[in-house]
Amino acid sequence: MLAITRHQSILELLQVQGTVQVSELSEQFSVTPKTIREDLERLEEKGLLKRIHGGAISHSDEVEPMLPLQIPNKKHLQEKEAIAIHALRYIQQDDVIALDVGSTTLEIAKLLPNLPLTVLTNDLLIIRELMMKENIRLVVPGGYRHRNVLIGNEALEWLTRLNVQKLFLSATGIHDKFGLSVFTGELLDLKKAYLSGAKEIYGVADHSKFDRAALQTFATLQDLDVLITDDGLDEEILRRYEEGGLVKIERAATSFI
Repeated sequence: MLAITRHQSILELLQVQGTVQVSELSEQFSVTPKTIREDLERLEEKGLLKRIHGGAISHSDEVEPMLPLQIPNKKHLQEKEAIAIHALRYIQQDDVIALDVGSTTLEIAKLLPNLPLTVLTNDLLIIRELMMKENIRLVVPGGYRHRNVLIGNEALEWLTRLNVQKLFLSATGIHDKFGLSVFTGELLDLKKAYLSGAKEIYGVADHSKFDRAALQTFATLQDLDVLITDDGLDEEILRRYEEGGLVKIERAATSFI
C-alpha cells in the first residue's frame, strides 16, 4: 500500500473512532510499528492529528473536518459568508470568473448579484445556486459526477485553454511549508487545471484551515494574488505568513454578519 493511501485510511479511521493505536494499524496495514509511527509523525506535522503514547487522537471537534467533499460543509458558516462578502469586492460586471469546488466558493455563488457575468465551475451545488440567476452566463466543463463535482480528463484539458480573469480557489489546508493542499487526486488535477489559465488568483479559506496540510499540494502560497480569510485568524499566524513574504492576506470582518 502506498504511504499516501495509508495516510488517508488512518485519517478516515480517526474521523470514525477518534483514536488509533500503532499496534492495530501495524497489523491492519501489514507494516512495521516504526512505519506507522513515521506515518503519524508526518500527519501530525501537517496538523491532521495529535500523537499520544501508542497511537494518535483526532483534533477537537471545533476543527473543520479534513476529509474531502462534505456535502455541504456547514462548519464556520459565518466566517465563510464574511469571506464571500469580501471576495465580491473583486468581482465586477462582465468579468469572467471561475469558482472552484468548495463550501466557501458556494457562499460566493449564493451572494453573487444577478449581473452580466460569466461563471465557470464544476461544482454541482454552485451550478444549482446560479441556475436561477438569468443574467449570469454559466459555463460547465462537464465530465462525470464524483459526489458533488463534475470531473474528467477531457474537461480538464478544456479548462487549461480558457481565459479566466479571476479564479476563487479553495483548499483543504493552508500551510507555510506545504502550501495549498487537498486529499483526492481528482480535485488535485481539477485545481491545477483552473490555475493554469487564471490571470488573477484569490484563495478563500477560513481561519481553521491554516497551519494544516492535506495529503497532496496543488499550489504554493506564492501562486496567490490574495488570500482572503476571516478575522478569527490568529495575529501570530498572520504575521508569520505575511512577514515571510509568502502571501498577501486580507481578513474579512465577521462582526457585520
